Amino acid sequence: MELGPMWEGLGLPGLFLASFLAATVLPLSSEALLAAMAMGPWSWTALWATASLGNTLGGLSSYGLGRLGELQRLARWTGADPAKAMAWAERMRPFGAWAALLCWLPVVGDPIAIALGLLRTDPWVTALLMFIGKAARYAVLLGALRAVA
Repeated sequence: MELGPMWEGLGLPGLFLASFLAATVLPLSSEALLAAMAMGPWSWTALWATASLGNTLGGLSSYGLGRLGELQRLARWTGADPAKAMAWAERMRPFGAWAALLCWLPVVGDPIAIALGLLRTDPWVTALLMFIGKAARYAVLLGALRAVA
């Protein structure tokens, strides 16, 4: 789902909320909103920090769902197949919290975050690595926009 002018009109709180929701199991993309807002009056540093923090906290909500560990409840809330959730967790086990660097990826980022929760990776390390990955993605996007602007 594309985020339109309504979100942009909400300013940085709107970007935070859109970035948070985009990192959950909801099908949203925050990149288009960030790009649109980068052409407006906001500081690029503020945009980067807001989107990165919101997206990280949203990813941590998926991590928290996995950390609850009740696969049947998780399946009801997210529509995920419990067997697939455990398969994702087993794929992530060799990488541990380092896999959080990839939580920014479309489609697979949410399952990675849930799997890390199921594996009970250290929440602080997971949060830090998740932030680094998500912040790097937004920095690359803003850098590319700056290069063409």
